[in-house]
Amino acid sequence: MPNMLDYILWKGKLSFAEFPLSSVDALLISTLSYIQFDNMIAPNPQEAPRLSELSQMFLELPEEAGKSRFRDSRDRELLETMGKSRRFGSLRLTGARELADEKKELQFAAITLLLENGGALAAFRGTDGTLIGWKEDLNLSFLDVIPGQQAARDYLEEIGKLCPGELYAAGHSKGGNLAVYAAVRSREDIRERIRGVYNYDGPGFRQKVLKDPGYRELLDRIHTFVPQGSVVGMLLEHEEPYTVVQSTEKGLLQHEPYSWEITGDGFAELSQVTEGSRMVDETIKSWLAGLSVEEREHFINTLFEILEASDAEHIDELIRPGNLFAILRKLEGEEEETKKMLVDILVRFVKAVAGTFMEFQMFPAGESISAEN
Repeated sequence: MPNMLDYILWKGKLSFAEFPLSSVDALLISTLSYIQFDNMIAPNPQEAPRLSELSQMFLELPEEAGKSRFRDSRDRELLETMGKSRRFGSLRLTGARELADEKKELQFAAITLLLENGGALAAFRGTDGTLIGWKEDLNLSFLDVIPGQQAARDYLEEIGKLCPGELYAAGHSKGGNLAVYAAVRSREDIRERIRGVYNYDGPGFRQKVLKDPGYRELLDRIHTFVPQGSVVGMLLEHEEPYTVVQSTEKGLLQHEPYSWEITGDGFAELSQVTEGSRMVDETIKSWLAGLSVEEREHFINTLFEILEASDAEHIDELIRPGNLFAILRKLEGEEEETKKMLVDILVRFVKAVAGTFMEFQMFPAGESISAEN
């Protein structure tokens, strides 16, 4: 089925004056933000390279050096196809920034696309697979503000100073959460220039953010998209309605933006998320509701202290035998009170799963869930 790469072929001959910025365009730039551009993009907009130039620079890199810069093998094709298109090729990328700080539990990255009309779209990277990144994600369950959100707000305000035109913010996964936070917590003069905020299957917020005047002000400019079996995008709370997009994948793999189907000028939309997505949402919300903020913080901090006993830096490295052994040894050495706390919270999770399952057994088979949140 058609995806983002097909969209570039369809719309790539049209300028933004001929076909205005769309939700698919914003997803394309959000996906580009996963590429590690390092020092290839100048911070000064006037000196920033065009996408066509960046694409050529990547093609000239040694194969192994190029591979290490991509999250997904299709990202190279994405950059090359966009660079060759009339729609994107002449546009400049600026403001590439990457921050990582274990002590602050911060993982942040962003880029900005300069639009033809003098505007700018700031795109925030999602979780990159590092333990720091995942820890920061889980911190959303007990912190009103995480370091990445503060970095995103500061970044958007800096871009606002450099680019006097209209502004957009976008991001996939945690990047979507950062885009919304940056927009709603930015200064009033920045918020006034924001024309759209695009959240692609990013988690929501605790109630304090949803009650923020900036959130209420921008509510009709926040556009949230989730696949039919969304898990990540259902986490925490949203008040904006969301659009359900057809994905060609199953389960958690639906989170991958290359699996989202495109038709005509936008996404292939569905009227509802699946019952399974709603069940996961209810399970996690029920579990978190049964934990105090202090219990959530203690559980997550303890869990990651145990995981960090290994040499793993990325989540996928945890299953290596040596790392698993180090984790089990660390767990065995924990005090009985700590072990009891971990088991108790996990038991409560199992009970939440059982309770949600029983609740959903009351629905007739195949009953759909509305996409209105």
